[in-house]
Amino acid sequence: MRDFLKQILATILGLFIFMGISVGSLLLLVIVASVTSRDSAPTVKDRSIVVFDVSQTITDAPASSSTREVLSGALAGNDIEDNIALRTVLDTIEAAAKDQRITGLYLYDGDGSSATGLATLKEVRKALERFKASGKKIYAYGLDWKEREYYLASIADQIAVNPIGNLEINGFSAEAVFFAEALQKYGVGVQVTRVGKYKSAVEPFLRANRSPADREQTQRWLNDLWGDFITTTSRSRNLKPAQLQNIVDSAGFLTATQARDRKLVDRIMYADEMSAQLKQLTGEDSENKSFRQMDLKSYARVVEEKKTKKGDQIAIVYVDGQIVNGQGSTGNAGGDRIARQLRDLRLDDDVKAVVLRVNSPGGSATASDVIQREVILTRKAKPLVVSMGNLAASGGYWISTYSDRIYAEPNTITGSIGVFGQALNVQKLANQNGVTWDSVKTGRFADTQTISRPKTPEELNVIQSSVNQIYDQFLTKVSQSRKLDKAKVADIAQGRVWSGVKAKSLGLVDELGGMEDAIRDAAKRAKLDNWRVEEYPKSRTFEEQLLKRLVGSSLRSGAPKVDDPFAQTVETFQQNLKSLRSMNDPQNVYLRLPVDFEIK
Repeated sequence: MRDFLKQILATILGLFIFMGISVGSLLLLVIVASVTSRDSAPTVKDRSIVVFDVSQTITDAPASSSTREVLSGALAGNDIEDNIALRTVLDTIEAAAKDQRITGLYLYDGDGSSATGLATLKEVRKALERFKASGKKIYAYGLDWKEREYYLASIADQIAVNPIGNLEINGFSAEAVFFAEALQKYGVGVQVTRVGKYKSAVEPFLRANRSPADREQTQRWLNDLWGDFITTTSRSRNLKPAQLQNIVDSAGFLTATQARDRKLVDRIMYADEMSAQLKQLTGEDSENKSFRQMDLKSYARVVEEKKTKKGDQIAIVYVDGQIVNGQGSTGNAGGDRIARQLRDLRLDDDVKAVVLRVNSPGGSATASDVIQREVILTRKAKPLVVSMGNLAASGGYWISTYSDRIYAEPNTITGSIGVFGQALNVQKLANQNGVTWDSVKTGRFADTQTISRPKTPEELNVIQSSVNQIYDQFLTKVSQSRKLDKAKVADIAQGRVWSGVKAKSLGLVDELGGMEDAIRDAAKRAKLDNWRVEEYPKSRTFEEQLLKRLVGSSLRSGAPKVDDPFAQTVETFQQNLKSLRSMNDPQNVYLRLPVDFEIK
């Protein structure tokens, strides 16, 4: 009956939205429907196994709290529920290790295609190591193991693969998209100003391939990330790194038999055979039932209900996505919004410490400085510790520098201390289609921001001067906050990207560790014995969750994600264009990571 009501209400809701009625007018409907949607946390039976789909994407920040985003995402068919927040995963695995009703953990490679960053995977893997150290078993099963999923699965006591399955282990590659020839073809002009030999963020608009400097730095940090992968994985499989590298270079893709013979998996079996094995572990003797289990998300609800609301508060503020001027929108971090959040927490006496979780390639110089100003003020009022995620580069590093302590994973990508300015013009494209402009002005530089013509040499000099000034400020800020000689900072800057492990050796970060390490550090600095963690921005309200469930259950296509190289290439192109549209700094000056890349 409840599912029937949900379908009816979802249809009505869809019609209301289609007719343009505001969300506010639907609240009464939502309240009436809430009775059909209220679920209590499930019951955990003794000798249960927690099931974790390692192919789902693990995100930094919790789901957005915007009702508009909930509705638009569901209507567009975006299955947000495929994702899960990092702290949810970490807290749930930790609770499972202590729960006497949980007897083991089952990792399986579902039909998704994980986009989880390597630093995030590192944190999850350490949580799995702690679970295993508690004495409980971890089992892993997959049809086609890929490197990201295998990175987690390699910790298991037993790894199995389907008889017709395979294992991809062929190394990492970083691919970037270049637009220069396309822009030239269509008559779009690009002029850039920059500081830093390695500041290659502008190269996609100027070149058809990587510059030697960018190729050098990319190879360096990619080697560091791969080094962590191969060292960690080989240790769990009782292999030497050189042995695993030899497998990578000689094969790349292994059949089930080859993977077993090379000791990368333990058993070859079908899914029902794995299920039968786990039934022995849980004591389930019915032939018609699977093993006693609870998926990770369901068990997370149990854990959440038992969390204490007592104790002093440690606030986690997420800076997730490209840093943009103003409030920002879905997928980026608005400088004004983040600054206001920090200011509110600074003035809140119930908040005793702040952890700034940075997962950003940078972006607007103006917005980065707005955030940094509040970081400095907050640190004066209470401890503020930075936890770097997969990316904390350029503007992401700028906002991190004045914290009490910076934590990064070995495979975090950071640094990129450099600045660039970028100006597009469509004069040639417009003229080719009969469009022209004629400007009247009262000052020499009055129309500098126009896209109707290229910048003059004098205008470029003005922009370059601004870029130089901001770069010098960047060096000064890093020198002062990190207590490094400015000449040394200048030497390791130049827009160069570093891995977390290298950044620590250079003095750009303090400790190698994840979010939980940063939280414990913040608690220690605030002298807290008993604390609770609150995340900002806040997660969805009950009404917003209900709207998502009502709409999502009926209006999503439910089609599985397709691992299609062509579709992935188109998606990458769209993401690059989205990043370009997000560049809204009022001075057109940016602190951003070099080219948008994808590690494969």
